Amino acid sequence: MKKHDLVKSIKAKESMLCIGLDTDIKRVPAFIKNNYDNPILEFNKRIIESTKNHCVAYKFNIAFYESMGSSGWQALDESLNLIPQEIFTIADAKRGDIGNTSMLYARTFFETFDFDSITVSPYMGSDSLEPFYGYEDKWVIILGLTSNKGSFDFQMQELSDGRKVYQKVIERCLDFGTSNNTMFVVGATKPEYIQSIREIASDHFFLMPGIGKQGGSLELSLQYGAIDDYGLLINSSRGIIYASEGEDFNEIAHSEAMKLNRSIAEHITY
Repeated sequence: MKKHDLVKSIKAKESMLCIGLDTDIKRVPAFIKNNYDNPILEFNKRIIESTKNHCVAYKFNIAFYESMGSSGWQALDESLNLIPQEIFTIADAKRGDIGNTSMLYARTFFETFDFDSITVSPYMGSDSLEPFYGYEDKWVIILGLTSNKGSFDFQMQELSDGRKVYQKVIERCLDFGTSNNTMFVVGATKPEYIQSIREIASDHFFLMPGIGKQGGSLELSLQYGAIDDYGLLINSSRGIIYASEGEDFNEIAHSEAMKLNRSIAEHITY
């Protein structure tokens, strides 16, 4: 997907919402687990049908699928095929290895599964990321400053020149791609740092987890992160797909997606 198509979709739907399909078999309602051969697929199908008009992206956390073996990979493939072509798809795989291995990771998620994007770890440097840039209209989403507590262990460490490690990483990664094929993961749980990251990556999209269950501030994330062409994908996973564990879970997911969109619209002009 090209950047202008993503921006067009955001404007048309008046939504920057990315819904995380982090589908855990332990949290799938019992009536689905007891009545369907592939309950993960059925759960995703109902979520997608209920929310597809209110989001511009879906993010699949790959760990939830690969942990189930062949049935999980099948559910991933079939769920991906349910998503309308105009909706941006993210393989949240956090891959990154030596070049030959990254080439196969890229082939897996850009050819075998045909995702629009993949999250990657930049820790091993440029040669681990280059293979992901070999695909036209595909996006590389680089871990910048993540939303978890452990980000303070390494990402927040100060370098000799006064910069933080995450700042150095993002600055260096700007050389690998462009704002037309590179995004950064920027956690909403650290709003005080979003402005400094936006100063470094002034026209790149940010994939922003941490709103909702993790306690990130939507208002501050939008204040510091949004730009003229929006520049944000606000991710919500558990807060939407697990808002209810009853038979109405898809209806409640629809309501929660609309509610989050209304909250975003209070701070953004489309």
